[in-house]
Order: sequence, then structure tokens, then C-alpha cells
Amino acid sequence: MSDTPAEAVIETRGLTTTFPGEGGRVPVVDQVDLQIAVGEVLALVGESGCGKSMTALSMLRLVPKPGRIEAGEISLAGSDLRRLSVPAMRQVRGQEISMIFQEPMTSLNPVATVGAQVVEAIRLHESVSKAEARRRTLDLFTRVGIPDPDSRLDAYPHQLSGGLKQRVMIAMALSTRPRLLIADEPTTALDVTIQAQILQLLRDLQQEFGMSILLITHDLGIVNELADRVSVMYAGRIIEEGSRVDILGEARHPYTRGLLLSLPSLASRGERLAEIPGVVPPPDQWPPGCRFSTRCGRVFEPCTTQVPAVSEITGTHRSWCFAVAREIES
Repeated sequence: MSDTPAEAVIETRGLTTTFPGEGGRVPVVDQVDLQIAVGEVLALVGESGCGKSMTALSMLRLVPKPGRIEAGEISLAGSDLRRLSVPAMRQVRGQEISMIFQEPMTSLNPVATVGAQVVEAIRLHESVSKAEARRRTLDLFTRVGIPDPDSRLDAYPHQLSGGLKQRVMIAMALSTRPRLLIADEPTTALDVTIQAQILQLLRDLQQEFGMSILLITHDLGIVNELADRVSVMYAGRIIEEGSRVDILGEARHPYTRGLLLSLPSLASRGERLAEIPGVVPPPDQWPPGCRFSTRCGRVFEPCTTQVPAVSEITGTHRSWCFAVAREIES
């Protein structure tokens, strides 16, 4: 695998974000390298508490205080976002990179109509009249499948279902035609039918606009539906990455395999699902060496004391695991 995909729209190198802890500052995102090519969908996968959302907020320089980006580069089309001024970075957000957050109800202003909020987002980044921004908002509402879009423009968030609020958030995110869309658990709290509709919408819009997507999820079913490549995160670090086929069909890291085994299937109907023992420890309790070592069934001596180096499995597939390295060598 090359260091940088052809025509990378964004990449991070050594991205590290810390928060204060009892013994000093604690990394919650630790030396993360991510690359997303133009028009590519990269899924960032892992359990809650692994650092996925904080990685996305770091890329946008929206880390909540007292957290801070400690080290690393965030390069958007060759420009290091960490070096931009605050006003310049504000222009990047929304215009170059947009984000759909987990819960649309907390992201929409409850006392403003949804149409007015999208109009404001457009006019914040472009010098267009209010009438033109409203016309574009109506067009966006139509394109994202909001029924009766004329009347919905003047609706308040509480008057819309969860699925419609999520479509409004997608319309707002697309209003400035961003290069990169970050979708953080975009189908959380939606029923299965609405989930499928939102995923199909994202797929269609991604192909229409040719934009890149960073899809943050714990749901490997969603990964199978939408992703081109997958990065698996555990305790703030990337521990395996590859194409969708590599990860879903040929996973090698014990953590990734555990995630796959925990998926329900028709074959296992009526049987107890497999589970990964334990939980993701908090950042100030991450073990030395491999951070998955306290939950891994294949642990041996180096795992508890040394950080595993990368093991190249194929040209598109790599893993950070001593057990995988030993398999490759044997």
C-alpha cells in the first residue's frame, strides 16, 4: 500500500489529540494516519469509546476544550489545516468539509425553521441573495428526498421525524458542495427502513457529486453497503486497514475478527452471539504495548510490553498485530 492514495483529498499523519488526565495529558487519538482519495468512501470502524468521533473533530479542528491537537498534520489537497488561521479554518468547514453529526435534533436550532438554517449556511459561505439561497435550499430538499419540500422549508425541527431531520442535515452538509463529507453514525436511532433510505441517499449523492466520504460507524452492515476502504480503530489507534473485501472477507486482526463474529446472521438464529470479552478501557487506563492485549485471546509476551509494528498482508491490506506478523513470517 502506498503512503498516499492517488489524488488524496485529505490525509492525516501522526494525528494526536490529548485531554488532561490524572498523570498529565492523555491521548484519545494517538498517531493516526488516514488517507481518503477523491471520490472514495472510507469507513472508520470501532466500538464506542475508540476515538472515531474525536478523530473527525480533530480533522475539523473542533476538539472541545480542554482537549487539544498535540501533534501531526491534517492535509487537505496539500494545505496543512493546522497552520490555517481561525477565520480561514472557519471557511474550510462547510465549504470544503462538511459533517453530519450523530443526532440531528441536537445539531438543528429548535427555534428556527429548517429552511432558514440551510439558507443561512449557504449565505455564510457564498455571496448570494436570500431568495437565491432559498431557491437552492428548495432544490436540495427535493434532491435529498424530503416530501412536499415547499412546506417543509418553513417547518421547525420538532415538526419533522428523525429521518426527515437527518435529510435536512444532509442537505445542509451538501449546500456548499464540499470535497469531503464526514458522516458520524448517520443512521443512529433510525429504524431499519429509514436507515436503508439514508444509506441509499448517501450512495447516490456521493456518486452524483463525486465527493469523498469519511463514514464513522460501529455497524459493519453499513460498511458493506457503502464503503470502499475500511480503517479499524481501537483505543485511539488504527489497528487494521484495507479494502472492504479485505476487512469483511479476510480480516486478520483479532479485534476485527471479533467484531465480525459478533454480527447476527441467519445461520446463527436462535444461538447466542459471539462477543468480545470486556470493554474498551478509558484513555487513562490504556495498557502498554498492544492496547487490545487485555481482551485478546491470542495474546503472547510481546503484546503486553511492545507496540506492534505494521504488517503488510497484501498490497491493500495491513494490520498492527504480533500474532498476524508471526503468521506472515511462518
